[in-house]
Amino acid sequence: MTTATLSPSVSGERFEFSGAGTGRLSAYAAGEGAPLLLVHSINAAASAAEMRPLHEHYRATRRVFSIELPGYGFAERSDRAYTPRLMTDAIHAMTAEIRRRCGDRPVDALALSLSSEFLARAALESPAAYRSLALVSPTGFEGGRERSAAPGTTLARPWLYGALRGPGWGGALFRGLTRPGVIRYFLRRTWGADEIDEELCRYCVLTTRQPGAEHAPLCFLGGGLFSADIHPVYDRLELPVWVSHGVRGDFTNYRRKSSFAQRSNWSFTVFETGAMPHFEAGERFVADYDAFLER
Repeated sequence: MTTATLSPSVSGERFEFSGAGTGRLSAYAAGEGAPLLLVHSINAAASAAEMRPLHEHYRATRRVFSIELPGYGFAERSDRAYTPRLMTDAIHAMTAEIRRRCGDRPVDALALSLSSEFLARAALESPAAYRSLALVSPTGFEGGRERSAAPGTTLARPWLYGALRGPGWGGALFRGLTRPGVIRYFLRRTWGADEIDEELCRYCVLTTRQPGAEHAPLCFLGGGLFSADIHPVYDRLELPVWVSHGVRGDFTNYRRKSSFAQRSNWSFTVFETGAMPHFEAGERFVADYDAFLER
């Protein structure tokens, strides 16, 4: 797989920083106003490009920050254990950097898919740092087995992770999963439609051509980035939480949200889209998000 030069995924200033144990982190900042943090999802080809519609919209009215989590974008992609703790600590470091730049005010934060688990944990650990949470197509709300294991445990399957890495197999597997046609296939499953965002698809291919791009995704495939204790984390959140999701594609099981529907600090919006409603229903998405923030 040929290495390609990585270009910025969104507009504004790109800067690098680090947190305790996180290694080099990367983020984009743009606009002026109250701070808003955007957190991309976790998959084989994730990046801040997944936040592009929201980043570009809110830079007109907010000081918007889009982080690149460890293993993705311009952040460090070294061969190490990628865990919920690492990702949560990266969000802590990002929030501390935002407050250093913008003043000691609580942050509105939005995360996509699996990163909703990391953001929820960060907010539970540092509640004064956040004003509100928005969880877009979050994991942990599907029906089935309760994820209430011991604090800090994950769904990692060491045997699977070992098999995925193998003696030289991991790189070959990752190259297979990130061929342009395969990336397009998975994006269509995410959208639940043939028509996807072509600019995002292009950037997904580009970001997987970077040295070390396979390390975080292989941990993800081995289950090591899924929290086994996420349900008590969600259950203990006391700040305002907005959950949104679509009805098409692979990510439509949110049966567990009924456990939160009657709580005064939780609200839910369903879009007639796939798992990226901010791409497909941009105007309605930001209108509904703005209404949540105003409440």
